[in-house]
Amino acid sequence: MAHERYTRTNQKLFFAGLSLEAWRKAEEARAMNAQAVVQAEREAALFHLYGALLGLCHEIAGYYRLSEADEPRVESLLKPEVLAAAPCPELSELLELAQNPETWLAQLLDSYAALFQPPQAPKVAKVDPTLPLIPTVKAEDAADAAPLSPATLEEWRQSLKGLALRFRESLSEC
Repeated sequence: MAHERYTRTNQKLFFAGLSLEAWRKAEEARAMNAQAVVQAEREAALFHLYGALLGLCHEIAGYYRLSEADEPRVESLLKPEVLAAAPCPELSELLELAQNPETWLAQLLDSYAALFQPPQAPKVAKVDPTLPLIPTVKAEDAADAAPLSPATLEEWRQSLKGLALRFRESLSEC
């Protein structure tokens, strides 16, 4: 029983919850290293949410006995080629969510991928006397600068948990 694929998904969802709880406590504690702890817990929560998504993909791929059932990356499973080779409604829904940049799943995947990007200094215009004194800020720049909140990650965790439960109902053999 402990080697069932769903146990990994459940474990990762639980770990993400623990990271979010530690994150909230670090924000409340106001310790000297609170900022570092918050960043560490933010990254840990993202890591575990990605792992839970991968676990869910493994559950689906295992149920349908897809050749990609052991892929180590979500992106390897959420491709139109995989869906074309073995159509299934669960992967189709996940692929649709992943391809729409406004969905929680696409944002989760983008945030996880951003963990592996090197730090980048903000883009600053050269000092030019002809430039206006008040600089303009692009909306996408402002959105990039805002870090994820624990509420956002908790919302993603609950969405993923709900999706997993709904998929499991349809995947169970009665």
